[in-house]
Amino acid sequence: MKEDGNPPLDPSEHFMAEEEKLTDQERSKRFEKAYTHTLYYLAQVYQHLEMIEKAAQYCHTTLKRQLEYCGYYPVEWARNAATLSQYYLSKECFMEARHCLAAASVIFSQAGQVPSAEESDETEPDQQDLPERKAEIARCWIKYCLNLLQSARKLLEDNIGELDPDRQLELKAQRKKEEDEKEKGRKKAVLFGTSDICDSVLAMEEKVSSVYPLDFQEAREVFLVGQNYVQEAKEFFQVDGYVTDHIEIVQDHSALFKVLAFFEEDYERRCKMHKRRIDMLEPIYTDLNPQYYLLIRRQLQCELADTYYEMMDLKVAIGNRLEKLDSHTVKKINSLAQFAIKYYELFLDSLRNPDKVFPEKLEEDVLRPAMVAKFHIARLYGKLITSDSKKQLENMQTSLEYYSFLVDYCEKYPDAVPAIETELELSKEMVNLLPASMERLRAKVSSFV
Repeated sequence: MKEDGNPPLDPSEHFMAEEEKLTDQERSKRFEKAYTHTLYYLAQVYQHLEMIEKAAQYCHTTLKRQLEYCGYYPVEWARNAATLSQYYLSKECFMEARHCLAAASVIFSQAGQVPSAEESDETEPDQQDLPERKAEIARCWIKYCLNLLQSARKLLEDNIGELDPDRQLELKAQRKKEEDEKEKGRKKAVLFGTSDICDSVLAMEEKVSSVYPLDFQEAREVFLVGQNYVQEAKEFFQVDGYVTDHIEIVQDHSALFKVLAFFEEDYERRCKMHKRRIDMLEPIYTDLNPQYYLLIRRQLQCELADTYYEMMDLKVAIGNRLEKLDSHTVKKINSLAQFAIKYYELFLDSLRNPDKVFPEKLEEDVLRPAMVAKFHIARLYGKLITSDSKKQLENMQTSLEYYSFLVDYCEKYPDAVPAIETELELSKEMVNLLPASMERLRAKVSSFV
């Protein structure tokens, strides 16, 4: 077209009478549409060849051209843009992901008003699907908020998984310098749509940040946006009829609380956030039929156990600040530890065969979770507080048995070692230290008798 100046004939014109031939404007429109279709098919081809980056580039260009030439159906366009956002998320390109999602939300709101320039025999996909499509876009927004918070957490963690204040200050200073340049550079590459759409998309983008939150206030703002989309997604994906979708959304909600708790400095408030997670996960777990939902139940068992475990650790840290442990705190620590043990044990029991025998060699997909469960149970028995020396000895003995399980298993199956190196090292230490501690306690007990 550049060389010739005129658009080519449309294939259908070869079968038309002279007076029915198309205008240059119509030919040009059809030619552009054919070009957009070609890009669309290339995106599909690269997707199937698993050349994901190339597929994403073609998908992006297709969406951009569809908007420019008004050749799109709002629901379908919005769904494709939301899907593309998930690719950008996987690359931690949060500005691009947010732009795709904001555009998806804006274009979706046009549903029902098919663009006037789209003269085609096809019609917009069924309007009855609108609530489901809206909920799907909401789920993509949840993933955006969750990924942004989790990536920020990775940057701010110290070696024991707590917030590193020095790193926090360093990143805040660095962000000030980088922000303007980044914004200018990236914006050029990704903007969708014509000017009227751009303003709406921009307004939508301003509702949530695309830079890493570096303190509790910033994290909370992202969390609240994610939480709103959780409610929106749950309106459609209800537990009756959409069990697995509903549970996934609740798990994402729990994960949002978990990562927000990381930014909270007050241990009591952090504990309350984890309690919220328990309150949303336990009822779902209780209602699930183990026969049909074994894998989901296992996920929930591990998550509930980890949450109780985390709460117990927080209560121990709170207790350590007191001059003397009061009976209420002791009771609370023991109760949380018992609940954590209960859920780890339920998870381990789910791995047993019909004769209730624990597998001699664990499958690869459950190896790490099972070993971590054993390790945590060992540690939890060591944390139980009792003034009864006999009971304390029993707990130490149980603890030793669980630590020994890890050590013995890795001696028998050395290929398991890479999956649990840290836990194994600590277990070996405990297997060496515990017998001596138990001896001292026994001696102490017998001297009182």
